[in-house]
Amino acid sequence: MGLLRSLVEKRMGSSFLAKKDGGSAQIAIYDSPISPPRVVGLAEQEISRLIEKLASKTYDLSKQQGGSIPYIVIREVVENLIHAYFKQAVISILDRGNTIKISDQGPGIENKESACRPGFSTASAEMKQFIRGVGSGLPVASELIGFSGGNIKIEDNLSGGTVITLSLKDAPENTSLKKDAGPVSLSLRQTQVLSLVTEAGAIGPSGLSSDLGMSLSTAHRELICLEGLGLVKSDSQGKRQVTAAGIDSLSNIISNNKGRP
Repeated sequence: MGLLRSLVEKRMGSSFLAKKDGGSAQIAIYDSPISPPRVVGLAEQEISRLIEKLASKTYDLSKQQGGSIPYIVIREVVENLIHAYFKQAVISILDRGNTIKISDQGPGIENKESACRPGFSTASAEMKQFIRGVGSGLPVASELIGFSGGNIKIEDNLSGGTVITLSLKDAPENTSLKKDAGPVSLSLRQTQVLSLVTEAGAIGPSGLSSDLGMSLSTAHRELICLEGLGLVKSDSQGKRQVTAAGIDSLSNIISNNKGRP
């Protein structure tokens, strides 16, 4: 993340990162539509640490409310705040954690219709020089939340900047395996994913993508499928761990394949 630091220093001056409150944001948790929110403030000297802390805290708080928006989706959108240099960055958690609004008072996004299309980048030529992938977060987030049955919406902030809304209001009900359910039929790729999760102990979509040579969106889709079947579960970092049902399923697959050529 040294390149990220260099970029921000070049754009904002070294004091932007050098000062104690080099980066800050607020998270507002709405427990009820009629009550004022609980507010959590976060500040870090390093922008990279703020991104990680803000994404993780937002994910944890939304899960506590009962939400199921994937960590990687939250992380991709939080990283987009770098374009606004975290100016007046506020994240609101509503609808029992299934709606998350990320707002700022930065330069805004002019072409909203194209912002979530694959290949579209909101990064300037200067940013692309320094940071690989900056500006591609919204298309990735849009695709991944779509796999979860949700959607992403981009709007102008009334006071300038952008508001990005992640919503899983129409998310399907949990279809986890019941104890009396029959054997689960998995594809070869799903079996490979389940095996790798079991072997790794905890792994996320990016790790799967790298180890199994599949796209990030495919890795995320397979993990969502396995999680829906109750074979893996999410941790606070958005990584997946195998469940007891997953171990039983993998054991059955291995047992059934014994003796086969």
